[in-house]
Amino acid sequence: MKANKYSLLPLALGVMTACSDFGSINTDPTAANEEQIRVEYAINQSITEAQQNPEVAERCFVLNWMDAARYLDPNTGGGLTVGRHKDDWLANYYGHYSQWMSAITLAINTADSKMKGELTPHERLSIPNMKQVARIWRVYLISEFTDSFGVFPIASFQGQNPMFDSTKDVYYYMLKELKEASEAIDPKVEAKAEEKRCDRAYQFDYGNWIRYANSMRMRLAMRLSEVDPTKAKSEFEAAVQGMNIITEAKYNLSIKEDKGWTALTGVLTREWNAMALSASVNNLMLGLGGIPSAELLKNASEQIRKKIKPEDYMGVYLEQHYTLQTDEPRRGFWFDGIPYSIDPRAYQLYMIPGDTTNARYCRYPSWNKKYSELRRKLLKDKNDTEGMELDATYTWSTAAPGSWGEKGGLNNHYDWAWSIPRLALDYRDSSNSRIFFASWESYFLIAEAALRGWTTPLTGKEAYELGIRHSFAYHHLESYVEQYLASETYNNVGTSVKWEHTEEPPATKSMSMVDGYTKEKKAYTYHYPVASQTLYGKSLNDQLTKIITQKYLANMPWLPLEAWNDRRRLGLPFFEVPASEEPIVTMPALKVGQFSPQQLTFYPQRMKFPSTLESNNPRGYKHAVDSYLAGKDEVLTPLWWAKK
Repeated sequence: MKANKYSLLPLALGVMTACSDFGSINTDPTAANEEQIRVEYAINQSITEAQQNPEVAERCFVLNWMDAARYLDPNTGGGLTVGRHKDDWLANYYGHYSQWMSAITLAINTADSKMKGELTPHERLSIPNMKQVARIWRVYLISEFTDSFGVFPIASFQGQNPMFDSTKDVYYYMLKELKEASEAIDPKVEAKAEEKRCDRAYQFDYGNWIRYANSMRMRLAMRLSEVDPTKAKSEFEAAVQGMNIITEAKYNLSIKEDKGWTALTGVLTREWNAMALSASVNNLMLGLGGIPSAELLKNASEQIRKKIKPEDYMGVYLEQHYTLQTDEPRRGFWFDGIPYSIDPRAYQLYMIPGDTTNARYCRYPSWNKKYSELRRKLLKDKNDTEGMELDATYTWSTAAPGSWGEKGGLNNHYDWAWSIPRLALDYRDSSNSRIFFASWESYFLIAEAALRGWTTPLTGKEAYELGIRHSFAYHHLESYVEQYLASETYNNVGTSVKWEHTEEPPATKSMSMVDGYTKEKKAYTYHYPVASQTLYGKSLNDQLTKIITQKYLANMPWLPLEAWNDRRRLGLPFFEVPASEEPIVTMPALKVGQFSPQQLTFYPQRMKFPSTLESNNPRGYKHAVDSYLAGKDEVLTPLWWAKK
């Protein structure tokens, strides 16, 4: 049977001369025989290529996952936030994914075959362990696909064109695989030096692979918390028992990035991707923790420190140029300075516009100087050549995504990426490590499980605070953590940090503003979101909201798919509804001006299948859509485990 990369059929894997040179893997099925294939080479190929080379990383990781998770400003992103999709982007990911799965399936099959033959004493110990590693990594890949598209063919990559399975069946299968694989590993086996080079994650430290398997089992179990709580509870409790999970940074599953253009090139490196701060992230961070910017920026230039605004300052009100047709609580405003207080991680992740002497300031794209063009005009009408100029130097402003209509045509500023805080250079220049699972996630998962009344080794508060501590340690912010943990200050959407502080924010608070047209200083009444009108619907400041808010911020920028998963599962954290100055064709339920209360149909739920799947495997496509996706292969079709 001829293999087709879009129908999830296997690709062959040939000889690899050295695991440090993954590019030498030969995918010609005639280039190697079974004796030449090594299990560790196949594992290495899958793990390495699944880092997503710059082409597929831009189309999937950035323009789909990050866009849906609001980890970047959707106005400068790919469009999934407002229900749009690009078929060629989806096909690109789908095709690359088939190669990653082919390699890891080959690793498992090769291990099975070799274990039937003659082996050296070391191979009799190492190959069974490597098989379990391959099974664990395959589960991650299956989860990535299933959480993106909604289904997966469990029997794929076995030389046939299989039917897709339901999300429930896939999740039960993944949980079973993780349990069996982790229990089958012998952690006492010591890998040889040449084998260690073939595992970019853990160098075949099998104890670490057991920790990762148990941590993944916790993650996947929690995904079922709303739809299948009994299964979720039993799987989670079994996984966390004994705390043989990722509890320290040294156990994190992360892959070192590399320069150039390979699968190891950083996922965030494409210079034309702005990586600008979104309004969603900004509203979660503003005020959270109550630590003043004057303290956080004590080593910044005097010019930046002078731009720090008072605590009660809203900004410049420009209602003729900034959309009001959204529930974004800062709608209508441009912020012309530095906020009084903000989550300390904000200044580690993002650079202040105009701070070009900072070594971490990202000047991308490097082939032009637009990063220094921080003055932009707002036009009074389409024929106005004078306009009103805004200078974004040393400011911190964002804008809601969506359809801005006529206001967007008159506003050259709101989506000008260089006038928005952008991701720091060290996340973009391939000098970092991509994180797949970190210690802070283990603790936030335990905190949520404890909150649900499940049996856990830590209390909810203990786990929650440990999650924050580990996140702050990652950003070298340990000196602020005690002050942060004790804070009862609300962020823009009514959530505070302190575990015991669950009092809801007042409906309003008194603020000050500047009228952008008359320059007059005025009073302004700020309205917090109304809890009952949000997608979560229960509270703005309960402990589950705190946990998911902190988990969301801690996972930035490496785990956008996981952030999107929590958002779909719980409706948390708070995401503003896209602006609807004009109708959004791909989001028909969002009527002009009717953005409250929030609805599921205002947010993306999945990635569509590429059109090539329907043409290459029409029977499998139809079965998946009709049986498991309610007959609709659409962005707005919710997954089985998601909020309904």
